Amino acid sequence: MPGTLYVVATPIGNLGDLSPRAAEVLRSVATIVAEDTRRTLRLLAHMGAPAPAMVSMPAFDERGRMGVVLGRLADGQEVALCTDAGTPGVSDPGQQLVAAAWNMGARVVPIPGPCAALAALAASGLPSDRFFVQGFLPRKGTGRAEVLAFLARLPATLVVYEAGNRTGETLRDLHAALGDRPAAVGRELTKLHEEIARGTLYELAARFAEGARGEVTIVISGAASPEAVRDEPEERLEAELARRVAAGEPPSAIAREVARARGLKRAEVYAVLHKVKGSE
Repeated sequence: MPGTLYVVATPIGNLGDLSPRAAEVLRSVATIVAEDTRRTLRLLAHMGAPAPAMVSMPAFDERGRMGVVLGRLADGQEVALCTDAGTPGVSDPGQQLVAAAWNMGARVVPIPGPCAALAALAASGLPSDRFFVQGFLPRKGTGRAEVLAFLARLPATLVVYEAGNRTGETLRDLHAALGDRPAAVGRELTKLHEEIARGTLYELAARFAEGARGEVTIVISGAASPEAVRDEPEERLEAELARRVAAGEPPSAIAREVARARGLKRAEVYAVLHKVKGSE
């Protein structure tokens, strides 16, 4: 009979957030599957627990390394899955392994705990009755523009992860694609230098223009309704460009950022910019 896969949430910063139940599971299982075994070994050392058998399963090779884990589950072992920080499968490796464990008839048990998306959402003060966790945006190109256009239409609070050094760029792209919505930026959540900043996307883009140190979670108010953003009219683009021109942003920066966020050619944005400036 197949064994049990425990899906264990681990601290996103403060090691004191590891639950007693999670610690008990990590001490008792035969095998721990870790995104990076070095990170998990440090957690075990903090607990004063000996290390059991370890299997590394990084995001880039989750499917390729699942066979060993499934074999141990097939032998009836108890296995714990954890990632570097937070809840496995939520913008972290683990979803494919959990699905495969279900398919083979193994028991799957969640051990809940820290999650950066929920921590930032809860502290943001933005509506939490309906929310969408995007995780990391595509880095560039049409994929990024398509995801931003999709997010612009969702009538739900949005949660986006970002690296500190790309925070300013991402906030500018979110502002260009979504408009100037209420938002919050959570930086280094639960850690010594934790910071949570609230404002509009425009204000936050200015505040973090040079980026931020550490890991960042951005929470953005959702669209008022599907109808409110049903059309992506040129008028909205003109209004966005007019605001940025009035704020004194260089035309080259406006064209580059708006084109990337909206999936347009820079020449198209420049043409509308010329029209906007001519009407002033």
